[in-house]
Order: sequence, then C-alpha cells, then structure tokens
Amino acid sequence: MASVRGSCLCGAVAWRAAGPFARMLHCHCSICRKAHGSAFATYVAAPAAGFALECGREQVAFYESSPGFRRAFCGRCGSVVPGEPGEGDFFIPAGPLDGDPAAGPQSHIFVGSKAPWHEITDAAEQFAAYPGFDGLAGPEPRSPAREGVTRGSCLCGAVAFEIEGPAELIINCHCSRCRKARAAAHGSNLFARDAQFRWVQGQETVASYKVPDAERFTSSFCPTCGASLPILREGLAIVPAGLLDDDPGGRERLHIFTGSKASWYEITDALPQFEEYAPGQR
Repeated sequence: MASVRGSCLCGAVAWRAAGPFARMLHCHCSICRKAHGSAFATYVAAPAAGFALECGREQVAFYESSPGFRRAFCGRCGSVVPGEPGEGDFFIPAGPLDGDPAAGPQSHIFVGSKAPWHEITDAAEQFAAYPGFDGLAGPEPRSPAREGVTRGSCLCGAVAFEIEGPAELIINCHCSRCRKARAAAHGSNLFARDAQFRWVQGQETVASYKVPDAERFTSSFCPTCGASLPILREGLAIVPAGLLDDDPGGRERLHIFTGSKASWYEITDALPQFEEYAPGQR
C-alpha cells in the first residue's frame, strides 16, 4: 500500500498519508483558483484512517471559504495543507506531496468556471460542476469592472489590486518550491511591469515567507485566507494568476522547471518547455 509524505513550503506542517489513493482531480472553481493562486487545484482522495499529521498542528490556520467548509493553510508560509479528516476518504492537496501517490488525474471539475487564460488539453473527463453538486462560486470583485484594467483579489477579499494595460505573459513554473507554495501541480504567474500594478486595499496586511537557502524565492500571502499574493521585484509585478477576477488578455506562454515537475502531472499542451529557466529569464 502506497504511503507518501507531504509538507508545506516552510516545512513547519508535515503529514503522511497511506493509500490506496482512489481519485485524483483538477478543480477549476474560482474558490480553488484564488486559494491556490494557480490555474487549478489538484486534490487526491486518501483514506482518513491512513492520514497522520506529523508536526505543525499549532501552525495550521483555517478560513471558511463557503458555509461549513474550512480550508486549511500554514500560517507561517501560506501553503494550502490538508484539512480535518472525517470518516472514509478525504481530499488532500497533491502539490505539496514529496512522493508519488501512484495515481493520476482522472477528471476536471467546475470547468464551467475555469480561468479564461487556461486551456484544458488532456483526455481526462470534464464536468461543468461537480457530479451531484450544482454550484460553487467565489467572492464577487469589490470594485466595478473598468476597460483596460484587470482586477484581482485574495479569497477573502481583504487584499485587492489592479493591473492597468496589457498583461500578456503567463508562465507555469513546475519547481518544487512553487508546487509547495501553491499546493498545486504548478505555479501560474502573470508578469506585468510594476508601473502597471496598483494595490487597491489590504497591502499593509500582506504576510511573506522567504525560503532561507533560496537566493530570492519568497511567498507572499494573505494571513486571513492564505491565498498567494503578488510580489513586486526588479521592476516587475509577479501575480499569481489564479487571483484574477477579469480576463487579462494574455495566455499561458511556456512551462519552466519541467525537470522537477510532479511525477503525477503530464504536460499535454504544445507550449515551449524548459527544464529550468527559459533563456534570458533569470
């Protein structure tokens, strides 16, 4: 029986789950996109009886994203972590897993509300919502739509921002740090000039965590809901694309750090792939 370990970006929260891992799915609902900051979230069903939180219980924070449903994240680094197991199977995020659960994605759910900048190209079955469940919607933007402006916000809405003008470059990063920080198959980041970016509210509440042995990898997140947040660096605004409330006009352009992608995730689109950084990117 397969057993895998997982941990958040900072390592404060770690767990172990034993299989069999019966189902793995990609969720495209707006709540998951905001919680993870990526094109979609990937969850795998694990038996509750085989799950054990090894450390970090005191670091786990919760946010009630919909009535009766609490999402868990590490209060130190913002990574989504498993919630409270009930009886039978429960879903844990696949992105932070350190091992291979010997399961692959079988379906896409809530594709009726998927990100307009992401295209589904694999052969997994697609559902407009979730079988047996009709609706799941994220929070409405708190500012009115304006032509030429792309709005974005965290899951709870406490932090909001705007990008003025075209923002055409979205890069999917498969490095292990992005997978843990976003608790997803990969990070999806929109790049814009910092002059285009403006905080609307909540900038003073933004929390951050820098990986100690990294040159510059820093995770920025909302301390209330755990959602990943933009970072301004070297003249650029690096924006978790899952936070966007509007279509930015840009689309995914390439995949980087595919040499360390998740073993359970297959890249099926025709976008350029680079084992580490793309030429001239670093």
